[in-house]
Amino acid sequence: MKAKELRKKYLRFFEKRGHTIIPSASLIPENDPTVLFTTAGMHPLVPYLLGEKHPGGNKLTNVQKCIRTGDIEEVGDAGHLTFFEMLGNWSLGEYFKKEAIEMSFEFLTKELNIPINKLAVSCFAGEPENNIPKDEESEKIWQNLGIPKKRIAFLGREENWWGPAGKTGPCGPDTEMYYWTGQNNPPQEFNVNNKKWMEIWNDVFMQYNKKENGKYVELSQKNVDTGMGLERTLAILNGKDNVFETELFVDIVNKIKKLATKQNKNSIRIIADHLRSATFILGDERGIAPSNLDQGYVLRRLIRRAIRHGKMLGIKKAFTFDIAKIVINQYGETYPELSDNKKFIEEQLTQEEEKFYQTLEKGLKEFAKLSNKDINGHDAFVLFSTYGFPLEMTKELANEKGIKVDEKGFNQEFCKHQELSRTASAGKFKGGLADDTETTAKMHTAAHLLLAALRQVLGDHVFQKGSNITPERIRFDFSHGEKMTDEQKKQVEDIVNEQIQKNIPIACEEMTLDDAKKIGAMGVFENKYGDKIKVYSAGEFSKEICGGPHAKNTGDLGHFKIKKEQSSSSGVRRIKAVLE
Repeated sequence: MKAKELRKKYLRFFEKRGHTIIPSASLIPENDPTVLFTTAGMHPLVPYLLGEKHPGGNKLTNVQKCIRTGDIEEVGDAGHLTFFEMLGNWSLGEYFKKEAIEMSFEFLTKELNIPINKLAVSCFAGEPENNIPKDEESEKIWQNLGIPKKRIAFLGREENWWGPAGKTGPCGPDTEMYYWTGQNNPPQEFNVNNKKWMEIWNDVFMQYNKKENGKYVELSQKNVDTGMGLERTLAILNGKDNVFETELFVDIVNKIKKLATKQNKNSIRIIADHLRSATFILGDERGIAPSNLDQGYVLRRLIRRAIRHGKMLGIKKAFTFDIAKIVINQYGETYPELSDNKKFIEEQLTQEEEKFYQTLEKGLKEFAKLSNKDINGHDAFVLFSTYGFPLEMTKELANEKGIKVDEKGFNQEFCKHQELSRTASAGKFKGGLADDTETTAKMHTAAHLLLAALRQVLGDHVFQKGSNITPERIRFDFSHGEKMTDEQKKQVEDIVNEQIQKNIPIACEEMTLDDAKKIGAMGVFENKYGDKIKVYSAGEFSKEICGGPHAKNTGDLGHFKIKKEQSSSSGVRRIKAVLE
């Protein structure tokens, strides 16, 4: 079975059962302050999981682009990837455990013709300390469908609990489905530690909302959020015991082997995975570039780790865009943003590779001088700041030598020089909206006015590239290649304050995407909403497709003031502003 066929089969199966097909969201979350990337299809749906009405209805399905770097050290084995596609379906208070499990079972055994003898499942073991019971309900449903009791394992939070996506929010127990990849018949009793059992699908039952105090409160609207890994499922359907032998990787792997003078399976897989991920991040609608901050830091880490493994394979010439071209050609029809952003992908990969090659040899020599003992925080930071070694690369090299790195000392140096309260290496991102308070809603509304004003002053090439909005200030990234003049900044301030003084009511309308475009609504995040979207307008001045909280009237905002304007990354500027 081909990937295109599997995507279509999944979406059509759930569409026939009353689900609305919605597009994949951006890889960069708009309003989640706690994560760098979209790690699951639920991220864009959090407001709807908490009770807000979704334009597509109460039953949804899609194929979601995802990035997860928590298991990056596992990349190279049979199933771990940093970029992957998640086939998902949701019930927003419509159906729950029985229907979700029955549909999952039907799709696996009827649509995909997987023998029941090759399936096993796990359920949540419960947490009495949090008043969360053992999920015997799911166990009974599986047994009624024909899964033997010995093939059902009860596991703890690490394996069978999902969410919240950040520190707070919707979450709940899950039941996971496993497929036996071994050539022989599977053992009668399911043991999750046997690596021949590959997890392929996860049904999450969002029964709880985790509060800031750490307590779990029952949701009045109980939801279902499921996810099936496309790459893993494709592997098992085609009799492969690892994802790198599927059609999605064969051309990439063969190209790497052709470029290399040495062969190492692990390095080849790391390069294939990391450059596929980097291509998708660069090709995303929001245009992230390599940098030392936030998503750009992760992107740089992926690219540079791939380059280092390329060097280990004896690849002499620049090669990252050679791999990216294969990814673009392979996925361009499904994800047209890759083809649309091909030039940007080429520019950024070429620049990053050139930068890193200039310092890689020197950095490796410097590391060799330091590596006769554990590496302190200062030296680790010098490797980062002078030679471009992300901390993770230094740790990886140190691990190969059997020595340790003072990560805490590195973080102190990093914070001191970059003025960060959190390190990007810890995977934390203060992006989107910090909360949904009234003050943050005002800042969010002011950011809409700021974008419209920037486009008036600088031109129609300006688009939002990211934001971090807290009750204290606005941080707003936008596409523009030059430093703004003092006159331009003053013009933008005056335009925004003029709109504030007009006391314009903020209106919200639901409409189709085509209608939104006809009225000139900005759609930086338009692809995540489906057939119907929400447009927030401040008169004729500002119209944006958006899903976050807003003020009721521009007159509620106060006085807008730009505090700083600086470079964020290549071709992207950043404004920090406040409401006084």
